[in-house]
Amino acid sequence: MTLIETPRDPDGSDIAARHLDADPFWRLLPARMPRRWWLFRPFDRLARNWPVFRGRKGVLVVRMDGIGDMVLFRNALDHLPEALGVAPDEITVLGCDSWGGLADRLFAGYRVVTLNEHRFAKSPWYRFATALRVRRLNPAVTLNDSYFRRPLMADGLAWIAGAPETIVSLPYMSDKTRAVFTWYLSQASRIVDTGPYPTHETERHAAFAEALAGRPMVPPTPSLDWDAPPPAFAQGGPYVVLNPGSNEHGRRWPFANYLEIARRCVAQGLRVAVIGGPKDPPPAAGRAGLAALDGVHDLIGRTDLPGLLDLLRHARAVVSNDTGPMHLAIALGTPTVAIVGGGHFGCFVPYPERVTPSRVRFLWTRMDCQHCFWSCPRRAAETDSFPCVAAVETDDVWAEVQALL
Repeated sequence: MTLIETPRDPDGSDIAARHLDADPFWRLLPARMPRRWWLFRPFDRLARNWPVFRGRKGVLVVRMDGIGDMVLFRNALDHLPEALGVAPDEITVLGCDSWGGLADRLFAGYRVVTLNEHRFAKSPWYRFATALRVRRLNPAVTLNDSYFRRPLMADGLAWIAGAPETIVSLPYMSDKTRAVFTWYLSQASRIVDTGPYPTHETERHAAFAEALAGRPMVPPTPSLDWDAPPPAFAQGGPYVVLNPGSNEHGRRWPFANYLEIARRCVAQGLRVAVIGGPKDPPPAAGRAGLAALDGVHDLIGRTDLPGLLDLLRHARAVVSNDTGPMHLAIALGTPTVAIVGGGHFGCFVPYPERVTPSRVRFLWTRMDCQHCFWSCPRRAAETDSFPCVAAVETDDVWAEVQALL
């Protein structure tokens, strides 16, 4: 039997607690579990029961997120030492290799352990070796407060850690994930309901910290302490960064629109840096269009992660799709125009007004199919932009860029 702690009513009174029950036999032989769960189960169970010959100590925070999610969580982390009565160096953040290279600077004072989330989700042997690393951390308390999370990863790691107290948030559950989540949730010590869908991540993190601290918490504005000197690129004069990529094709504003923004920037005497990962290059014709523009520099796939933060930090403005660099630019305090869609509108973008920096603009087109969770039937091809993203007008984006400049 597991207690589910819900947030407070607006008047500050406690909402009545609920309970989650799971039949012991079902927990032994659960129904409707995916095949991968059965494949990983022996390795996970062996790791969880691996003997560790030292006392339990500290707090493990499971954050198996992308870069953008990490940014939205980072400031909330600073609530935890006070809420739990521990020093920062007693907290270990378990994260992803995708942002592990930033850990020393962005998580100073905390311990950070990262893993390759893709290999962990696919390779039983890598999973087992990593699971043993996590088990040897031997925490006294494990926290797992992501709302959108993969149960076989985040909840699996929290369970493998085997802490006597495991506190988790109530996640978003679909018919596909309900059985797996129920299995893990039924073995957590406490479950905190951080709010209904859609609730922004910053507000969820504050609600979770509030449940731990027993007092109200104000959602912090995302910010990163990145005091770096201007990169060599900045020596050529002021510049605007354009980020036309995304790990989801549908969230990419049409590349032709970015080319037009680049032309207008150059016409105003600004240089342009176009960024992106090597795995999401623009169309060949689009890249040729970049090469034809004087003052536009194609840096796609040519910056490492710290170098990307340096570049974003010292830009005059950033224009970006809804993706990790967008959140980085906002948290670095750079004027940012973000073009967003409606897949899970309000959960990650746009930010709530009270945590949105004054020099940030979110642009979107409201459609009756919002909250489709990016399952869009209105595209001719999977490589097309989502209609709600493509409908954002170039003139509107340029007007906001000019206002910020």
